[in-house]
Amino acid sequence: MLFNSFVFWFFLAIVLALYRFLPHKYQNRMLLVASYVFYGYWDYRFLSLIFASTLIDYLVANWIHDSRAQSRKRNILLVSLVANLGLLGFFKYYNFFSQELAGMLAGIGITLPLPVLNIVLPVGISFYTFQTMSYTIDVYRGVTRPTRSFPDFALYVSFFPQLVAGPIERSNHLLPQILRPRSATTEQFIEGLYHILFGLFKKVVVADNMAPIVNHVFSRPVTELTGPEIMLGIYAFAFQIYGDFSGYSSIAQGIAKWMGFDLSWNFKMPYLSSSPSEFWQRWHITLSQWLRDYLYIPLGGNRGGPANTQRNLMLTMLLGGLWHGAAWTFVIWGFYHGLLLMIYRLGEYVGSVTGIRQPSSRLFRILNVVFFFHLICISWLLFRAESMGQVWNMLTTVATNHTVTDLTRYGFAMLLFFVAPFMVLEFWIEKSGDLLRVVNSHWLFRSAVYLYFAMMIWVFPPLANQAFIYFQF
Repeated sequence: MLFNSFVFWFFLAIVLALYRFLPHKYQNRMLLVASYVFYGYWDYRFLSLIFASTLIDYLVANWIHDSRAQSRKRNILLVSLVANLGLLGFFKYYNFFSQELAGMLAGIGITLPLPVLNIVLPVGISFYTFQTMSYTIDVYRGVTRPTRSFPDFALYVSFFPQLVAGPIERSNHLLPQILRPRSATTEQFIEGLYHILFGLFKKVVVADNMAPIVNHVFSRPVTELTGPEIMLGIYAFAFQIYGDFSGYSSIAQGIAKWMGFDLSWNFKMPYLSSSPSEFWQRWHITLSQWLRDYLYIPLGGNRGGPANTQRNLMLTMLLGGLWHGAAWTFVIWGFYHGLLLMIYRLGEYVGSVTGIRQPSSRLFRILNVVFFFHLICISWLLFRAESMGQVWNMLTTVATNHTVTDLTRYGFAMLLFFVAPFMVLEFWIEKSGDLLRVVNSHWLFRSAVYLYFAMMIWVFPPLANQAFIYFQF
């Protein structure tokens, strides 16, 4: 079910109607059933997969908690890690690695005919796998106490608003909310309405109206494109993926608020960042925190000197790139972001040693933001392109062909029309430091913003509903 479909809102209306009149225990049971219905709507065959993952981590977590010897706890944790990463690796990476291995062996004269399997990637497997893994790791670390209620743990894994595209919730944040009685307040309803309207605006108006431009540019042979047309496609994709992914997270937050849940913020105006570390504190925040806590810090973090820190940053981003997909473009995307982190970190280190500090003026901050946004746009070219060959050809065309066409003029006019008001609103929110500035503003201003969202959703719907981009991850 797509959040931007009538089927979903009919489903949600039934869920909210039942939820309101049920006591706490049966609210949880109903939400569990609803979550499995929601997930099964995509492909009922994968219900057994999410159930198996849930059962394994439920048993493992309680087994770890009941064990006394640290070595035994570690061995039990390995069961969870192997099971989860094994399922994720098979469904997401088998064909990629088997083809790469066969190609490498063929290069040295060894023929190894590995089968190519017709594997359908389960929706949201990367998200719920990381969520269940964090649970067992936190139980092992003593951060989380395991629940003895399997249905409640199953709801933590499958809670439908954030199941297929995040945010990736930690057990010490979401699970206590599941275990205790809750009811949505008027304030939560008002905040939830804001998240939902803003999320639908970002998805339906911004992202889905950028999609035809992006698809047109990236589906054409590069020889038929000019440099400005390619730049148009890259800019459009930057706002398509942001509106699409942050829109999903906003709608998930809003739906959860209407049921008394508080989900984590996953985006905080990332295109107003001036450095890679700031960007990753604002973009897909729950994944960034997951990679930091379960990969970067265990690797050593910033301990052991600058060289070890740089190595750990690169390894973390390489694996973060691979998390996004089984293709060399994603690996290079991760390498590129790792390189940005290393370069900026090195600049900070040199500045601290030499005493040279960056100017603190507003103009310098704006120039930094604009410059870094274009560095991010280069990464989005890596993310969207079908191959590294396409990336290279597009960059070459951008550098050598500066012809302005009608597509460029019309496309940039569309980009400005749909994106400019959105970015002005984000800048206004950023300036106050209050993520809920619209909610906390005067009711007349808030009503005007909501009316604008609703009008744009009604008047400028996309030609066709677009699936959320991150469903493929």
